[in-house]
Amino acid sequence: MSNGRSLSAPQSAKAESATFLRDFLALIKIGIVNSNLITVFTGLWLAFQFSGRHFLQELDLLVFTMLGSALIIAGSAAMNNYIDQDIDPVMASKKARPTVTGRFKPGTVLAISLSFIVAGEVLLFSASTAAGLWGIAGILAYVVLYSMWSKRRHVSNTVVGSISGAIPPLIGWAAVEPSLGFGALALFLIMFIWQPPHFYALAMKRTEEYRAAGIPMLPVIKGFARTKKSMLLWVVLLFPLPFLLADLGTGFLVLATVLNIGWFLLAIRGFRAENDLKWAMQMFVYSLNYMTILFVSMIIFALFV
Repeated sequence: MSNGRSLSAPQSAKAESATFLRDFLALIKIGIVNSNLITVFTGLWLAFQFSGRHFLQELDLLVFTMLGSALIIAGSAAMNNYIDQDIDPVMASKKARPTVTGRFKPGTVLAISLSFIVAGEVLLFSASTAAGLWGIAGILAYVVLYSMWSKRRHVSNTVVGSISGAIPPLIGWAAVEPSLGFGALALFLIMFIWQPPHFYALAMKRTEEYRAAGIPMLPVIKGFARTKKSMLLWVVLLFPLPFLLADLGTGFLVLATVLNIGWFLLAIRGFRAENDLKWAMQMFVYSLNYMTILFVSMIIFALFV
């Protein structure tokens, strides 16, 4: 007998669809996909601006590159979930993943991952051979070098993982200018150096989870004090990098330097923080805002090159 509160068939189907969509987006790590697409587009945009070409005349290139990048990133993220299905259940922050709840079976996850990767690579090679090759490099760096090799074996796993995270802007740039350029190198270095302090902050919050899963993250192996020193060093290394993009103008250099100073001061505060985890989350949030503001500003300032 109905109590008057049970879902009707259409409502139940709608709720089921919403749950499936939420689980699917979690499987492909939609947040990571979106953040990486910002850097892909930045590389694409700067290459267009610096080469004097107009993206409206090459919209097919834009579509191939962005959609192809989204698919290989989503496919690689799903593959990471497939690989980590044995350790995710012991990590509280990962227990809602559809590979842990059983929402998606391992075979299904593997099929989705490979399908997305192949489809994405077809699109990237349609943009340019160089874009397709850099896409393969990014997949191998994330799936093989990070997920399958370094993550469970080496304390330097975060640095190794930073290689794959720095490749998306190269994919965007290579779609327009296959030979790349000095600006492409700058984007790669910025993304590579940005990632350790970003992920170390998150690792501090999840130290006990990583310890339980046997993952040798820096805070687990070396402790918080050593992690703070490392984070400060990586932030310092960011200071000269905006000057590799001096063509974007003085306004960009000032903004980037202000962002770097802000992050540096916050990193210094960590050495006298009363609550390490609270400080780590402040560092994490700052890093997200830093990346978003910096790359969006590159797009804007490039309009005036």
